Amino acid sequence: MTDFYLTGDPAADDLLATNDDALLLGMCLDQQIPMEKAFTGPAVIAERMGGSVDVAAIAAMPEEDFVEVCARKPAVHRFPGSMGARVHQLCTVLVDEYDGRAAAVWEQGGGPQVLKRLKKLPGFGDQKARIFLALLGKRRGLTAEGWREAAGDYGLDGFRSVADITDAESLLRVRETKKAAKSLARQAKQELA
Repeated sequence: MTDFYLTGDPAADDLLATNDDALLLGMCLDQQIPMEKAFTGPAVIAERMGGSVDVAAIAAMPEEDFVEVCARKPAVHRFPGSMGARVHQLCTVLVDEYDGRAAAVWEQGGGPQVLKRLKKLPGFGDQKARIFLALLGKRRGLTAEGWREAAGDYGLDGFRSVADITDAESLLRVRETKKAAKSLARQAKQELA
């Protein structure tokens, strides 16, 4: 297991490094807010629900009750209603299809099969699924054959995504890479206009 440096909070990072369910929920929350806040979300949820990330307990709750857990101040996400509902839906899928274990999504099959299963999860489109697959391979030791190829550019060495963050310096390098990519995309869009 490698060191995690996704939140800036050692306890929250340790939860992500040791708890597959927490890591998957953090990735689900990682949109439209800073990465650190998103990946701290599972620790906040655990604290509010008795001290652990319990996918079955979340799925068993009425969705509106779990949304209320997410909306308590400080809210788990900038959009606690929609993202709380999405996390609840994700937990329900994990219980219904994966015996309540996030790791069951990636324990069997090669990289393409794992990617296909990830893309079917609530809140996981193609890009997020590829980033998470790279995160599993680079930070969690996933050995599924072909995971790098299935992850696309995110499987390559470099500083492309959350999968490449191991410390403060790599966090800055990933942010610089993302900023440069956005700038190039804006330039290309302007040139086409």
